[in-house]
Amino acid sequence: TTLFRSSYVINMWPIFILVGVAAVSAEPRYFHSEKVFRATPQNEEHVAFLASLTSAVEVDFWAPESVALVRPGMNVDFRVEAHKAYKVDRLLAESRMPYTILVENLQTLLDNQHDSNIRAVHSYEKYNDFDTIVAWTSTMASQNPTLVSRLQIGTSYENRPLYLLKVGKSAPNKKAIFIDCGFHAREWISPAFCQWFVKEAVNTYGTNAQMTSLLNNLDFYVLPVVNVDGYAYTWSNNRMWRKTRSKNAGTTCIGTDPNRNFNAGWCSTGASNRPCDDTYCGSSPESEKETKALASFIRSNLSTIKGYITIHSYSQMLLFPYSYTYTLTKDHNELNNIAKGAVTQLTSLYGTRYTYGSGAATIYPAAGGSDDWAYDQGVKYSFTFELRDTGRYGFVLPESQIKPTCEETMLSIKYIADYIQKNA
Repeated sequence: TTLFRSSYVINMWPIFILVGVAAVSAEPRYFHSEKVFRATPQNEEHVAFLASLTSAVEVDFWAPESVALVRPGMNVDFRVEAHKAYKVDRLLAESRMPYTILVENLQTLLDNQHDSNIRAVHSYEKYNDFDTIVAWTSTMASQNPTLVSRLQIGTSYENRPLYLLKVGKSAPNKKAIFIDCGFHAREWISPAFCQWFVKEAVNTYGTNAQMTSLLNNLDFYVLPVVNVDGYAYTWSNNRMWRKTRSKNAGTTCIGTDPNRNFNAGWCSTGASNRPCDDTYCGSSPESEKETKALASFIRSNLSTIKGYITIHSYSQMLLFPYSYTYTLTKDHNELNNIAKGAVTQLTSLYGTRYTYGSGAATIYPAAGGSDDWAYDQGVKYSFTFELRDTGRYGFVLPESQIKPTCEETMLSIKYIADYIQKNA
């Protein structure tokens, strides 16, 4: 409280009344009347206000991923439970910080997310649950034996299989690109893209010259869902779940942030060592069975893997290393030029605007990410996509946006892959 001027101290007394009602109940299945606020702190005083507010009222950060990453001038999106929303609204108004309510009723948004009329069990234009995706991986391999094979690279904490699709025409000494989706459970557009990518690969091979060349000369290792337990949990229990589902010693708090769990500046900046936090880095690097399986596969195929692309949401960004330090990589100019070209391709289809750059400088520093780890392993062409949108729907992007999102992202991925094919 020493950070506040006296007027703030006076105005903030209601915050502390809210502490007693912090989440004592089971995780909510429904989100009736829950709101998503967007606050834009103008100065360090506002940043300190948000830190105090969110330590007193348990909120769910959507962007950035924790209060520790908040900086002046940044849009800060966070979800607030229904019974706290009115008081949070009042406190934000008293702070004189610019803010708006992005989502008035999250449950309404969730109810409207499934706006596809497709009745098929599996569709590329609707969100598919984990079991449906597993069945799809089997179908893709069996129906396209000359282009697709399925490998199991491990199992999850709850013993779900981690299936990887190898996509490409069989040939010796091929370079490869690793693409993964579904690191964070609630980012449903991400696994949707991995499925779309495989569909486009098999459907346009032999007719689209660029895709035919890519599959003849490169292999793509596609992991449709990294965080399989978390993804399943967002379908069964809590749509807003982010982390893995592993148990943590000495606490009832579940899960680790898989994208803070890699040995790249592990648990230094932008990550938490508290198991109850959404950015918890885990007990050690690769403590999670899922991240260990992914890392082990890449390590064992480093001689051929020349590119690493990981798909997240939301915020419409294309990022490259580093995120764990502001230091630029030795390949910064090349990676920046590739990102610029890839974003130009993406924007050409629907005019969707993306920002691009190194992770730390473009959004915020965050340690333990898979892209930084892959780069440090020697995979030079390492990129992170943050797909649509910029906050109107956030993690609850409607199914009607799957097709345009995937179509524009495909252009970007093909641009990067084409560059790798010619230059790696």
